[in-house]
Formats: sequence, C-alpha cells, structure tokens
Amino acid sequence: MTTKLLVAAGQAATDPEELPVAVRELISAADEILVIAPILPGRFQWLASASDKAREQADERLQAVLGQVSGMKESGSARGAVAADDPLLAFEDAIAEFAPDHILIGLRSVERADWQERGLLDQVIQRFSIPVTVFRLTQA
Repeated sequence: MTTKLLVAAGQAATDPEELPVAVRELISAADEILVIAPILPGRFQWLASASDKAREQADERLQAVLGQVSGMKESGSARGAVAADDPLLAFEDAIAEFAPDHILIGLRSVERADWQERGLLDQVIQRFSIPVTVFRLTQA
C-alpha cells in the first residue's frame, strides 16, 4: 500500500537531525510526499496585501524542507509548492489535490508563531479525518 504524506512546513529545520526521531521515521516510511509552505505574512502585511517578502520566505522554506526530505529518502518521491496565505485554505487545496494518508505539521518556534497558527490545529483535526502528527522546532 502506498503511503502519502502531506508535510506543512511553517519553519525549516537547520539540520534534519533536529527533527524528532518519530518525524524522521514518518518521512522515511512515506512513498509519496507533498510539502506545502504556506505564505505566512504578518497581520499588517496580510491586511495591506503586501506579502511579497512572505512569499519569498515561503519559497526559501519550501526549498530547504524539500532538500532535507530528499536527503532522508532513499526511494519515493517528494514535491512541493508554496501555498496560500491562509493556512487552512492551503491544507484544503493540498488535501483535495494529493489525498494524503497522514499529515505532518511543522510549526514555527514559539517565538515566531503568529496569528495564523491560533486554532489551526483544532480546525485541521476537525475538518479532515486524516491522522495528524505535529511538532514544533525550538529555534528562533
């Protein structure tokens, strides 16, 4: 049976070894991986529709995570996309396109967490009947 893993990257690890062992095992076991990096503008950037810098940061985060995932995988495929600036919409779009068996959410560190993450996990769990694993990186 093919295992499809959706990875939502709010922050990239500096080194894959920073990831919890269970997270690395989940990634290694997946046959197909879709990484999404939501655009995460600050509240004022979002209100002003000035999210160019946030889009660049999302693309950098996506490339870093794809590189790390590829380094952890001996086989299987990983692809990715910069996603919507509404994290819940980003999940909806990715789930509709990819139909994952499991969702892995990497949250930003507590110091960098912002308004987009408030209540997000509850909404994802309530809306989608897909197993979810969550981890938070401790770096700033």
